[in-house]
Amino acid sequence: MEPLRKSDLDLLLEERNGPCISIYMPTHPSGSREDPIRLRNLLHRAERRLITNGSRYPGARDLTAPLLRRLEERAFWDSPGGGLAVFLSPDLEKVHWLSAELDESLEVGQLFVVTPLIPLLHEESQFLILAISQKQVRLFEGMAGSITEIPTPGLPRSIEESLRFHDRDEVLTYHTRPTSSGGWCAIFEGHGVGIDDAKDDLLLFFRQIDQALHPMLANSRLPLYLASVDYLQPLYRQVNTYPYLSRQGISGNPDRVLPAVLGERAWAMVEPVCKEKIGRAVQVFRQVASVGKASADPETVITAAYQGQLSCLFLAQGEHLWGSFDSKTQTVRIHDLPQMGDEDLSNFAAVHCLRHGHPVYVLSSDELPVPCSVAGIYHLPFRKHSGRHR
Repeated sequence: MEPLRKSDLDLLLEERNGPCISIYMPTHPSGSREDPIRLRNLLHRAERRLITNGSRYPGARDLTAPLLRRLEERAFWDSPGGGLAVFLSPDLEKVHWLSAELDESLEVGQLFVVTPLIPLLHEESQFLILAISQKQVRLFEGMAGSITEIPTPGLPRSIEESLRFHDRDEVLTYHTRPTSSGGWCAIFEGHGVGIDDAKDDLLLFFRQIDQALHPMLANSRLPLYLASVDYLQPLYRQVNTYPYLSRQGISGNPDRVLPAVLGERAWAMVEPVCKEKIGRAVQVFRQVASVGKASADPETVITAAYQGQLSCLFLAQGEHLWGSFDSKTQTVRIHDLPQMGDEDLSNFAAVHCLRHGHPVYVLSSDELPVPCSVAGIYHLPFRKHSGRHR
């Protein structure tokens, strides 16, 4: 199974031919016999729902059979995690470990259910870590409670590899000494070719790292945190060209720290920024709601999300809004209890808002701008549609 990344959410947002099965379930430590049984039961429930509900999908068993066969494989359950997310459709099978433990749920519809993933994958809550030592270079992508190493072609793995084909009579060494400010600085030593050569070797090493990151980070706007001993950080910043390298760094030799600990140190810097941005969005809602540029009316917000007219969507964490949306008439129907053919319209709004490239925030009741199930801020003039039913 794979850890969850932002690109996985983008894949789940794509339009699919045929029904979409979304399963979330908590998991136990490796070796538990309960988890395979629970997932098997959920997959069989999904089959029955596909066969008996309005869609009467004829290939229900074909859809679940490949995953059912894998449940007894030991490797399937090797990866640690607080929860499991399964997504099945005629053209997609994805299984992910999640850092957070989520309530068990099963949904079958025309869209994958992504709302439980959104708090984990806010762009503001994601980050990159570049861990550099003389012996190892690694790039990580992380979020709250999760960190994954990203394979990066062309990335030099050590300074020795970097300088292997470099024309240099001698690769010099350096040691460190404390400074008056309490930090450390590098003292370069050598003879023959000059004491600046060791520094030049490091700068060459860092330039090769920076160049190797270009194709990987070309379209990224995630903050990058440099993890290295203090005296290497200013040298790397001299050659860095990635515009979102954070001024804050993670001090210490990253080779001596578990990746999960690096992720925790980065998250400690990211979390306040994430909360501040969400807080600003909540404040904007309250400022513009009185002049008709924001709404917490479910039918209005759902229609605006479908039309791409929201700059921001807020959802109440753990709440469902059952009903249907007719794309031809732009009509919203909301039911107190789910009926055959209904979908979670909160998820419907989230999927369409994300497809249009606008942020979605899943918040607790005390974090929402107003008491509501859904709320949104408009970025275009919006005219409410008159065809609404409840």
